[in-house]
Amino acid sequence: MDTYLTTMQVAALSIAGMCHALLGSIKVPLARQLDIDESRVGGLVSVFGFTLIPMAFAAGIFADSFGRILSVLVLAHLKSYRMAVLSVLLLGTGWSALVNVLNVLQGPSFLPLEEIADRLSYAMNLGDFVFGMGAFLMPIGIGYSLRRMGLRSTFMVFASLILIPLVLSFAVDWQRIAPAEAIASNFTFSDLLQDKIVWICCIAFLFHVPVEACVATWATTLMINRGVAEKNSNLLLSAFWLTFTISRLIAALSIPAGTDHAVVIGMAVIMLAVVLGLVTSRGKLQTSTLLIFAGLILGPIFPILIAQLVGHVSAELPTMEGRAIGLFFCIGGIGWAGIPFIVGKLADRVGLQKSFLAVAACSTGLVMMCILLSLVG
Repeated sequence: MDTYLTTMQVAALSIAGMCHALLGSIKVPLARQLDIDESRVGGLVSVFGFTLIPMAFAAGIFADSFGRILSVLVLAHLKSYRMAVLSVLLLGTGWSALVNVLNVLQGPSFLPLEEIADRLSYAMNLGDFVFGMGAFLMPIGIGYSLRRMGLRSTFMVFASLILIPLVLSFAVDWQRIAPAEAIASNFTFSDLLQDKIVWICCIAFLFHVPVEACVATWATTLMINRGVAEKNSNLLLSAFWLTFTISRLIAALSIPAGTDHAVVIGMAVIMLAVVLGLVTSRGKLQTSTLLIFAGLILGPIFPILIAQLVGHVSAELPTMEGRAIGLFFCIGGIGWAGIPFIVGKLADRVGLQKSFLAVAACSTGLVMMCILLSLVG
């Protein structure tokens, strides 16, 4: 393995995890500063998800890094909701470019090249464990920095951290990862679009990603509405991301080969039950416990889905992995853009808890797609 590649991947995954948790971490103080309601919060989450659709195929480390730095600098100087939308658009553009690149690099970053085909699920879960560590640290860091430095200085510090993976990328031997003499593929994008397993994986992600996004974004509000103090809600959000992260490490080390389908079906069913529990919960202990448990269940679902996608494409449509991942995030971006917007609108009308019935509907769709993937695959 290339040590520089692994180091760059770890740094970039950590930063990507921080970006993923950023909106949920600042949601309460940001809504207070801009005086916005839940529908507008949902709009920000939708803007972040929408960027996956055009950017899923146009990925690059340099464009990503500068896009994220600019977005955080804009966040530091927010004075209106329109500025917030612009900042989140920039953040999502950079983040979506980054995750496409990083998922393609998971195998060579954490495994010798000759072991990638047999142990891809391990590499995906291990890489996403690092991603989750960044997400876990974000609410703690944001909470501490907001109390000590305020919103503007907090974002200025975070913007400087984003430069780290960009600098490290200059030391990577990219030629070794993707040699110029690689055999050209006879497959085309139309072949990818005609593959039913590719489509099932993509639609499963379309249902999964808004569940993860909605739970992470509104976790603090759900807890505060049930009587949890704002400071404690940020600590509990970090606990959510910690269980989310640890579950991926456990999955990387413990899921037996050949059991991915059964594991992901079981997790999807349990997640549906957790979301329904959030809809009906009334006490702060029950709500907080369900949210932390949600992190434990949500964590391994994405790595398993994308490992199934990439493993299938590597075997059936060699050299099309990057396009497959791009399609995966592009389709997922539709759910990420649409469902949080719907949840936010419903929250203003019927309350946040009841609006999570839309999230439960997505969980139901995920269960159905995972079962179908097991039958077809």
